[in-house]
Amino acid sequence: QVQLVESGGGLVQAGGSLRLSCAASGRTFSSSVMGWFRQGPGKEREFLTAISGSGHNTYYADSVRGRFTISRDNAKNTVYLQMNNLKPDDTAVYYCAAAAMAFYSVTYYDRAGSYNYWGQGTQVTVSS
Repeated sequence: QVQLVESGGGLVQAGGSLRLSCAASGRTFSSSVMGWFRQGPGKEREFLTAISGSGHNTYYADSVRGRFTISRDNAKNTVYLQMNNLKPDDTAVYYCAAAAMAFYSVTYYDRAGSYNYWGQGTQVTVSS
């Protein structure tokens, strides 16, 4: 069983930055692909980025590539999402997710159904 707890959300002005954290419990963290998704008001859950268990491979949605950066610290069982140049359209609840014992390339993990575990989400609000 894996539990995920996000933190770091909040209110920020357009153009600002935030760093989200996702702390994971369990012994399979370093072999799990970790991903970030978001769901804005009235929108479907959207894939943002994923990172391999080693941290060597990453994959980004076009909507955030160049502005968001995913990273992980396996010693701390934590994955991060650095978000820069935030826009009002980035307003959403942000979720981290874990795909335990992942065997595929990170590009496979751009769909919610590929993940076994989800956090409760953290709200990010970007004001104009």
